[in-house]
Amino acid sequence: MTPPRPAAAPTPPAAPARGRVAAVLRAALLPVALVVLVALSGVVLGRVYADPLLTRLMVGAAVGSVLVGVAARRLPSWLVAPVSVAALAGWTLLSLRLAASHAALPGGLGEVAGDAARNAIPRLLTAMIPVQPAPDTVLVPVVAAWLAGLTATEVALRAGRVLLGYLPPALLYAGALYVVGPNAAPAVGPTVLFAAVAAVGLAAPGRRGDPAAGDPVAGLAPAVRAAVRLRLAAASAAGLAVVVALAALLAPVVAGQVDERPVDPRRYVEPPQVESLDENPLIRVSGWALNPDQRLLDVRTVTGSTEGGPPRIRLAVLSDYDGVTWRVGATYRNAGRILPAVDPAPGATTDTVRQEITVADLTGRLLPAVPTPREVGGARVAYDPASGTLIRPEGLASGLRYDVSSVRERPDPNLVTTANVPAGDAVSRVLRVPDGAPEQLRRLATQLAESNGAPYARADAIATFLAEHYRVTADAPSGHAYPNLTFFLFGPRNGGGQRGTSEQFAAAFAVLGRLAGLPTRVVVGFQPKADGPVRAADAYAWPEVLFEGVGWVPFDPMPRPDEEPRPVEEDFRPQPEEPPPSEVPAPTEQPTPTPPAAAPAPGRAQGGPGTPVLVGGGVGGLLLVVGAVLAALAAMRRRLSRSRLERGDPGARIAGAWRELTDALRLAGRPVGEDLSAAEVAERARRALAEARAGAGGPSVGDVDSSGVGELAGLVNRATFGPGTSPDQAERAAILVASYGDALRDARPRWRRLWWRVHPGPLRWRR
Repeated sequence: MTPPRPAAAPTPPAAPARGRVAAVLRAALLPVALVVLVALSGVVLGRVYADPLLTRLMVGAAVGSVLVGVAARRLPSWLVAPVSVAALAGWTLLSLRLAASHAALPGGLGEVAGDAARNAIPRLLTAMIPVQPAPDTVLVPVVAAWLAGLTATEVALRAGRVLLGYLPPALLYAGALYVVGPNAAPAVGPTVLFAAVAAVGLAAPGRRGDPAAGDPVAGLAPAVRAAVRLRLAAASAAGLAVVVALAALLAPVVAGQVDERPVDPRRYVEPPQVESLDENPLIRVSGWALNPDQRLLDVRTVTGSTEGGPPRIRLAVLSDYDGVTWRVGATYRNAGRILPAVDPAPGATTDTVRQEITVADLTGRLLPAVPTPREVGGARVAYDPASGTLIRPEGLASGLRYDVSSVRERPDPNLVTTANVPAGDAVSRVLRVPDGAPEQLRRLATQLAESNGAPYARADAIATFLAEHYRVTADAPSGHAYPNLTFFLFGPRNGGGQRGTSEQFAAAFAVLGRLAGLPTRVVVGFQPKADGPVRAADAYAWPEVLFEGVGWVPFDPMPRPDEEPRPVEEDFRPQPEEPPPSEVPAPTEQPTPTPPAAAPAPGRAQGGPGTPVLVGGGVGGLLLVVGAVLAALAAMRRRLSRSRLERGDPGARIAGAWRELTDALRLAGRPVGEDLSAAEVAERARRALAEARAGAGGPSVGDVDSSGVGELAGLVNRATFGPGTSPDQAERAAILVASYGDALRDARPRWRRLWWRVHPGPLRWRR
């Protein structure tokens, strides 16, 4: 009989191994939660940055700080902070190096780090949205993320206070939301994820030990144990009541802030400013004209067409005029290497120009560039998108070298000559004429504009007048206030008048243009004759006019070198308000009338016209006066309607059509109140037309569908509350209101139709 084989040795159970893995996973749950909480701040803040570099750096700071804290748990607590700060210094230097390389900033790591440490906070809060990742815009977020991760790890892991350890990541997250402000959409997804991860971290089991270790009353006497448990229950109930009360009190406040627009912290920080000399660089033109050989820049065109000479370089754009001086008035924001792009005007041809520019004797902060710059390397810049100009906040220095890539636009001349000019609040800044404009300036602007209806024709007439009647000289004194421009335009030729530098030509064009209804501005820059040195003789000023659908178009009011200017008096002689005494005609001696031989016939004045002639003349004169007044009222009414329906942007024209509708109802004796909605006004307009037609009787007074006012009400609501309107919609609104007005007028008696056209009410009713 075969003896039984010995039983095989039992295989060690896998449960201990699985238990160790589970324990490691449980231990890693809270550190991972802390990493995610800190990293979510980088996700939220990165929404206002131009690319994901900042988010990656903050995620790296979150991972590094938590890992250092976990690895140093067995070290004494006083040693953890120095170790983590040393790791923070290494990660910060690496982050600054990556950001400097990404922004193409010159200089060594020490110089870049020192500059970022001095200016990190103000530059972060004055940077242009989207923010370009640069050393000064990533330093504070990276350091804050590392410190939040370090503090959270020490409190949550070493001290075992998980909820208290969540405070640093929560504060960092709230700070990121505050910095973003209204510049990005609400961070609903990251906030929900933040709360979910925090809950998972709280659910992670604590340290394992004696099962009884979790019971604070184990081992006590029964009576004492019952008393302690009662106190714990009471304290828990009180804490729960406080939490519920706070939730009930604060929930409505928090809910009420959901739809509120967040505060933008950038409004509390002053952005980079230009120097006083750069606020009005127009006064520098005369100084440069007296030193034509002064070397200001060195320019080399790397790419771009140089047909017709190197491109014009722009230094400053001056849009504000107070009657004394032109000013830049721009708001510059710190920008990175890539500048915000703007779509070119329809029909414009564009080409890219890239130049390397070296500063020589040019001073100030304004940074020259071909308009409009899109990328700048080699210099830290601040940018004003409205004017497309640059400054270097630290100021220019001799030897500064930078490269700038620009998109140069050339508008379609066929569009310019037929384009209109914008109006309204959006361009009021470049249409404003300060008080105190001399009457001579106003009369000259009126004379040049009255025979040129189109905006381009008006601008060209002003430029031609200046080029044909004035002389350019280098020694003309600086000045472009109202008195200076008056002397330049009308001063005696042999007494220093009628001559100036490009400062006076550009300023005179801009002021005359605004008086003629053109939005204008003055630009200061350089027109180099070739690549190489740009000297003071190449500096000059020129005016620009804004056209709808085209943009800013430069004009040249400078005289031709080979043409002799004509005296201003040949084409413009301002008429005095009252003739001087020497020109008042002397009274002529009247002959003594000869006495009549016989008495005049009854009913006739002596030597005068008869009574029928006087009565007829008086009645005829009265009729002429009344007719002139009615014709003037009709013309003013037509002009008011055209200005409402044809001027301004589409939204303003639709609003003008709505005012035409309400005026028509008021003329028909059916005024509407301002408290009514557009739909309610449209319903009243339909009823008014139906009742007017019913009262007219007889044949139909028209087949115009009065329901068109409903469509007009829809257009008004869209213009007021919608995303925008188009020119086609504005034209449709004009057609609808004209049809309705004609129908409502034709339904009235004949004499009321005539009075409708000349009624002065719409001219004085509040618009």
